[in-house]
Amino acid sequence: MFNKFFVFILGITSFTALAANPDTLGQKNTLYRTYIGECPNRSASSFAMLVMKEFEKDHSLKDVKEVILREKLDEKHFLSDYRISYNPVAKTLNLQMECPAPLAKVQVYKSTGEEHYSAILGENAKLYDPGYENVLKAEKKLNFHLPLLAISMEQLETTAPTNLAKIIRLMDKDLRGQISEIIYNKNNELTFVFALGRKATSVFMGAEAWEEKLPKLTRLIGYVHKNKRYPSSINLVNAKKVVVKFSDNT
Repeated sequence: MFNKFFVFILGITSFTALAANPDTLGQKNTLYRTYIGECPNRSASSFAMLVMKEFEKDHSLKDVKEVILREKLDEKHFLSDYRISYNPVAKTLNLQMECPAPLAKVQVYKSTGEEHYSAILGENAKLYDPGYENVLKAEKKLNFHLPLLAISMEQLETTAPTNLAKIIRLMDKDLRGQISEIIYNKNNELTFVFALGRKATSVFMGAEAWEEKLPKLTRLIGYVHKNKRYPSSINLVNAKKVVVKFSDNT
């Protein structure tokens, strides 16, 4: 369900920017209905204000969408989707926004191993500005640390982001919140590093059948927590054979 804001050009108080400068968008008595979903309030409000300002010029949805595309406003405001419609009879513009749940902090590196840039992996498998995490935490819409994922520029051009987003998305939030690092090597082999009982536990998932292995991983993590005996590694490369190793001092 989307959260709702019903915004009038006259007498508006929902958006502080407009309240501080009420003449910026004109005096045409247009009613704006804005649905922000799970988006951060601040960035969603900023996007809505820009849409309103542009629409008030000529009441042209085409012009609004051209500005959004040209200036990449959806990317700048962390949107995964948006929908804009106008009812000329009711003089009402409806704006719906959707933002992706963040899955991991990403470090993109070159083939030489040199770090190139940082980003946030969204549930839609797209990369967003790293500031997205801070915005969500500031509004208490993210209450756990995101795992760190290192991936090459070459891998970004493959199905890797989609595959990784899918397996992380399938995890329940409790399990996901215990991952400290995600490793995806050049052979497309996936490794999760969990922080369990103040120890690092490496879980080797191999290069295939991740979805099939996920229920086993979930049960294993639950079992080690119950027994408070934490392994150094869990090998799930072979879906039919699970190998659990403990360090000597466990």
